[in-house]
Amino acid sequence: MKVHLIAIGGSAMHNMALALHHKGFEVSGSDDAIFEPSKSRLDSHGLLPDKMGWFPNKIHNDLDAIILGMHARIDNPELLRAQELNIPIFSYPEYIYEQSKTKKRVVIGGSHGKTSITAMVLHVLNYMQLDCDFMVGAQLEGFDTMVKLTKEAPIIILEGDEYLSSPIDRRPKFHWYKPHIAVLSGIAWDHINVFPTFENYVEQFRIFKEDVKEVLIYCETDEVLSKLANEKSKCRLKAYATPSHEIENGVSYLVDDNERIPLMVFGEHNLQNMNAARLVCQEVGVNKEQFYEAIQSFKGASKRLELVRKNTKSAMYKDFAHSPSKLKATSTAMKKQFANRELIACMELHTFSSLNKAFLKEYKGCMDTPDEAIVFFSKKAIEHKKLEEISINEVHKAFDRKDLKVFTNTDELEAYLISNDWQNKNLLMMSSGNFDGMDFDDFSSELFS
Repeated sequence: MKVHLIAIGGSAMHNMALALHHKGFEVSGSDDAIFEPSKSRLDSHGLLPDKMGWFPNKIHNDLDAIILGMHARIDNPELLRAQELNIPIFSYPEYIYEQSKTKKRVVIGGSHGKTSITAMVLHVLNYMQLDCDFMVGAQLEGFDTMVKLTKEAPIIILEGDEYLSSPIDRRPKFHWYKPHIAVLSGIAWDHINVFPTFENYVEQFRIFKEDVKEVLIYCETDEVLSKLANEKSKCRLKAYATPSHEIENGVSYLVDDNERIPLMVFGEHNLQNMNAARLVCQEVGVNKEQFYEAIQSFKGASKRLELVRKNTKSAMYKDFAHSPSKLKATSTAMKKQFANRELIACMELHTFSSLNKAFLKEYKGCMDTPDEAIVFFSKKAIEHKKLEEISINEVHKAFDRKDLKVFTNTDELEAYLISNDWQNKNLLMMSSGNFDGMDFDDFSSELFS
């Protein structure tokens, strides 16, 4: 098979390229810019394009398929050439489905927690040496790539994103996967640029649910999701909630039948995610005792309450949180885990939704838990996304916290944080971006020097 990836440098796309290369496909690709770690990883397998840019002469009738990434535009020269030659064009999720039609498909969806649940399931299956293919949205310890596609594996574990499939396919990604086993972790309005109303957003999860063939595992503490799950359905339902647990000396323990299972992760959402992962594993043949043995060594997915640096008096964590529900859950988890320390929490408005004036009001009260709350946004990001300008005053009003601090300059934010006394304080940095180029490793070493 000869496959060409348009926008090969993306996080998901370059992992797809590596997976198909490992499967024995002849892989080529193009992009107008490729950054680390994609660049080095593609280069190490001979898949890095010689030149950056779009080259229609790379598109020819010998190709079996084109895979189109979200970064490409609808007028992309290579896409137009592929359409002219009638070469089959697939979105990323559509091609995943094509490669997994003969497998049992396990799909983990939801507005939050899907990466963590997928990572937990993969960790346990890897620990138990059970073969599976997969696609997950974060780099995991013990895994070379975020995508694996083989002929042999009988099941595939897929993180089910509700965002659009490609520039020419406006369907949510998870509508492609037609799961046998599915998880929905929760529904909290996101992607306002694509789903302009909450009702429209919820409808995407309803469509997903109707395609589940065997069992839907869902979080019963989410009222909207619970109502949707219990609508007339052809699949079995399994509900989960927060399991019994204790926190002792900064370590969380699951409590089951008087047994205490120590964990390397923490937070109510992580514990809920763990319950979902346990039920998934049960469906594919892993019993409770095996799951508890394996999950003790799970350290978490990248940027999901990930420890950056610590000393005896303080610690810095980073998290992918950006939506209101995620900000609240993540900061609450930090406060509960480190009850004797103050928490300074800083979030970046970075996504289309978070930088949209119409959506800003959804953030009211979501940063009330930390002892000190900071919001950062980049005016360059607003310009790049071609959105209407927002002001510092508008951000203050939206979050509705009188002592909220707002920064629009990375250097000023770093200087302010460094000026703090970090005795018995933790720092939590939350964003789907990088605070306009902040190097967390360098910054944390200066912070806790």
